[in-house]
Amino acid sequence: MPTLRQLKYLVALSRELHFRRAAEQVNVTQPTLSTQIQELERRLKAPLVERGGTQVMLTPLGREIADRARHVLSDVQDIVDLAASSQHGFHGTIRLGVPPTLGPYLLPHIVPDLHANYPNLKLYVREGKPHDLQMDLQAGAFDLVMSPLPIKHSDLEVERLFREPLQVVAAPDHPLASVGPIDRADLAGQHVLTIEKGHHLHDQVVEICDDFNATLLRDYEGTSLDTLRLMVGMGVGLAFLPALYVRSEIGDRGELSVLQLKAPNLYRQIGLTWRKRSVHASLFREIAQMIRSTAGNRLPQVSVVS
Repeated sequence: MPTLRQLKYLVALSRELHFRRAAEQVNVTQPTLSTQIQELERRLKAPLVERGGTQVMLTPLGREIADRARHVLSDVQDIVDLAASSQHGFHGTIRLGVPPTLGPYLLPHIVPDLHANYPNLKLYVREGKPHDLQMDLQAGAFDLVMSPLPIKHSDLEVERLFREPLQVVAAPDHPLASVGPIDRADLAGQHVLTIEKGHHLHDQVVEICDDFNATLLRDYEGTSLDTLRLMVGMGVGLAFLPALYVRSEIGDRGELSVLQLKAPNLYRQIGLTWRKRSVHASLFREIAQMIRSTAGNRLPQVSVVS
């Protein structure tokens, strides 16, 4: 019979399609992961991985087994959580996944209240792209994921938290930096930078550029918001950045100009999500309400969803 460890390794490989990266994700060496995948194939008497060439591919059977393995791992984690809940209540560790476009600029405001309200809880935080975080949540690697919406998986429960405006930034010597409030027409033909694919923000900026007739610089996608900030400062183009990032990393320092755009509905929605069958669902709803309360009291840049 396959072991849970082997199924975990297969799920990691199905996501990364790269032995080294998959091994890093599950904290083992590449030879260990490769050996266990081969042992899994031997036990199932079927090939799961297409080897050779520069990219790893799963066979159709491998993809099907990896998908089912995610549900198995999730169910096992729910059993562990149920046992822990019966013994310790709300004590223990919450594993939170959050994208790098959000976590560093929101969590410093949230964590103090979380610790004050739940002193027996510990928070383990790991960053990742939203799609990967949702897959890991389904597989039981996380208890919670905080992410831009939408969340498209039907087996996940979502609590909406707040709306975060997207703000246009430019180099101080950009022509638009000195014209006062701008409107949609001013952005037509402008060069716009965005973060790399895999982030909700990338997809959102693509839609904004299409809507505003702006030109997306696809050859200059940033790997982080800091990269975008640096490229904007060098005059490469404009960027749409989340308001909490602008507050934290730009502010009034004069490094970049924050343009006043007359487009009030330009924002991203942030939510908290967990597996529907989680035994800690009531706790997670309390945490969602606490985040809304903290955001409403301390973060005037966002609009809390009631």
